[in-house]
This record gives sequence, structure tokens and C-alpha cells, in this order.
Amino acid sequence: MTSGAGMGAATGLSFDDALQAVLEQVGAVSPAEEQVPLEAALGRALAHDISSRIALPPWDNAGMDGYALKKADVLGASAASPRSLPVIGTSMAGADPSVLPWVQHGTAVRIMTGAPMPPGADAVIRIEDTDGGDSVVLVRSDRDIQGRGNVRPRGEDIAANAVLFTRGTTLRAAHLGALASIGVSTVSVFRRPRVTVVSSGDELVLLDQFDEVLAGHRIVSSSSYALPALLRGAGADVTMAPLVPDTLQALTASLASALDSGCDLLVTTGGVSVGAHDYTREALANLGGSQRFWRARIRPGGPIGTGLVRQVPWLGLPGNPVSTMVTGALFAWPLIRRLGGHAGVHHARIPVRMLDQVETPATLTYFLRVRLQVGADGMLEARLAGAQGSNLLRTMALADALLEVPEDTMRVEAGTYMRAMLLPDAPPVLSNSVPGTP
Repeated sequence: MTSGAGMGAATGLSFDDALQAVLEQVGAVSPAEEQVPLEAALGRALAHDISSRIALPPWDNAGMDGYALKKADVLGASAASPRSLPVIGTSMAGADPSVLPWVQHGTAVRIMTGAPMPPGADAVIRIEDTDGGDSVVLVRSDRDIQGRGNVRPRGEDIAANAVLFTRGTTLRAAHLGALASIGVSTVSVFRRPRVTVVSSGDELVLLDQFDEVLAGHRIVSSSSYALPALLRGAGADVTMAPLVPDTLQALTASLASALDSGCDLLVTTGGVSVGAHDYTREALANLGGSQRFWRARIRPGGPIGTGLVRQVPWLGLPGNPVSTMVTGALFAWPLIRRLGGHAGVHHARIPVRMLDQVETPATLTYFLRVRLQVGADGMLEARLAGAQGSNLLRTMALADALLEVPEDTMRVEAGTYMRAMLLPDAPPVLSNSVPGTP
């Protein structure tokens, strides 16, 4: 397998350069499209812009319960000098605007929140500023005649024929609600990327062979469970190939089978380093693959590579459980987002205040597993989730984010402000305090 010239094979690429190289393997993709019911579109990326055929709201409507009237009729109204107006009708939510009475000067219509404004009215006086009943209302304040007068104008939320959401938008719950409100029952989205994961290692078994673990002969391939879950969270359809023994022949055959299945992305774990049984690069070369790079200046996860084989992008992740998960989050997640047609693919790097002192002696970019909390001043604070060994998967499960320590930083003092990436499947950061309390 050939390596890209000048790609820094000896020392590896920086994190940013490595991520760019990974994403460049697929370029500006145009994934296949499919129509899905609105209810099945959560998390998918729109394949086309969507415009609204209607305006929302479809008519001017009331923002308060109260009385619809003309502003000029209540100018100067106060408790000491109320205005008395006859009530000529009622507008309820769902009322037909075409049958509502016309508000002439000196009249009012009882109205409910969301109900259509009767013609002629230009303000709604909230009910708490009035006295009276169904036939006459006393208006005791004119505070609501300023500005729009508690009137929600037609098309305030969505204008007719306006583009509502653009191609590449990742559909969340609120998007589905907005699309339903304009009558969209099916949407054109990009197909989920088909990802095949191949893991190798003579020492690995799945849970159905846990007796081998109890006997002290094998270890569970935890990545066979964690990594597919992570990739599915990014929007992929994942196939997990059977575990492969550490032989070049077996690995080559497994990779060939994965490629024959028609996957959009081939992900391998383990075998990408320089050990005696690390055959991944050689197996890919046997299949005509080309390699872009095979090491990055990061920890954990330095032995990582990417390339193309039979025109399918390949991403090689290291085999240690934490290294697999960290590089899966840092590289595989954005790559799958790109393959899935999502406009946003990069992790946000957010500021946090580090509460622990840490040392990072190697000239590498470290991604430390940290837990987040909300400080007394509202700032996000980070603490180490535990020991940082690449075999310690429990601390990965405890972590909310990866603290990024640049390669030119050898020591981080407590109280230092740093950048962190939220883990894709991390829970919300919750505060123990009640909002608004000290």
C-alpha cells in the first residue's frame, strides 16, 4: 500500500491535518437519496431545500386572551379613566375569519389566544386590564396599544413560498414539527451511509464465548459493541463483520468480503500499527488500496490511517478500546456525517475551565477524557474522568467530553481555560442548583 508523499509518515500528521485528510477521501460527496415518512426522518439530512406552500400563522391572530379593538378607541385609558366599549362578538381559536364581525370605532370583540383577528381591529387588550362581561367591556389600561398590540401577524413564523430548511439540514424534533405544520408528510433525505467494521485479533471473542474469558484465555471485543453504536449514532447503517484471526490471508479475505457487500465506508480496528501481527495495511495493499497516512500526532489513537480501496474510503482505527472510541469520535463520526450529506460535520470546540492539573510530556495533541459540571459562575468546568490509559474503557463511559491539549502545551494548571469537544453521545451537562438561585 502506498503512502501519500510528504504526509509525515515518520512523525504523523497533526490532528487538524489528519481530519482534513480523512474527509478529503470522500470529497464533496453526493449521497443517494430516498423518500421517507416524516416520522422516520429524525436525524437524517435533507436532500433538497424545502419551501412552504402556506404562511404560518395563516392569518393575523391574538397573542393574548382579551379584547380585539382599535387602538385609537382606548388611547389614554387608565384605572381612573376607563373606556367603555360594547362587545359585538367572540373569536375563538379555530374560528373562520370570514364570518367574524367587523370592528368599527367604539366596538370590541372578545378574543382568545391564537384566535384570528376580526377585520378592523389592530390591537388586543389583555383580559387582566379589563372589566366587564359579554356585552360591555371596560378597558383600564392602554399599555397594549404600543407596537404590534399583542397581534401576531400572518406569516410571522413562516412566509408563504419561503425556503424553510436547506439541503444538508440535520432534522431534529423541532424540524419535524415545523415540516408537519406546513403539510409535509414525506421528505427526501440522503441515504444512511453503509459502514462495515472489520476487527482483528486472536485474543478477541464475542459475548457468546464469554466462557473463554472466564477461563483466562480471551478477552471480549468491547469495540464490537461500542464502535457500531457510536457509528449508528452518527447516522450510519453498520454491519459488523465476524472477528478475524491475526493472519494476512484471513484479514484480506474479510476485507474483500466487506467490499463486495457494497459498503460506503470500510472501518478496521487494530492491525494498523507496526507490530508483528499488524496486517491491515498489507491486506489492503493486496486489494489494490492506496493509503493517505498511517499515523497522527495525537494520544490516544496515534496509529490511525485512511485511504481508498476499490474506490471505497477506508478508515483504520487503533485496537485499544479507548483509542478506538476516541478516534471513532474524532474521525469516523465527522466522516459519516459527510457521507450522510449533513451540512455540519465538525465537532464544536467549547471553552471550559480545567479544575485538575495535568502533565502531557510528549509532543502530541492529547484528548483527555473529562467530566463536565456547571461552575458557580455558570462556566463549564472540567475534571479528569479518571486514569487516562487507552485500555481503561470505564473512564470513557464516565466522560462527557474530550479536553484538547495542544502539542506545544506540556502542563495544564488548575484553573486554565481550555477547549473541549463534547462526546457525540454524552448526556446533557446538568447543574445541581436551581436556576436563579445562588
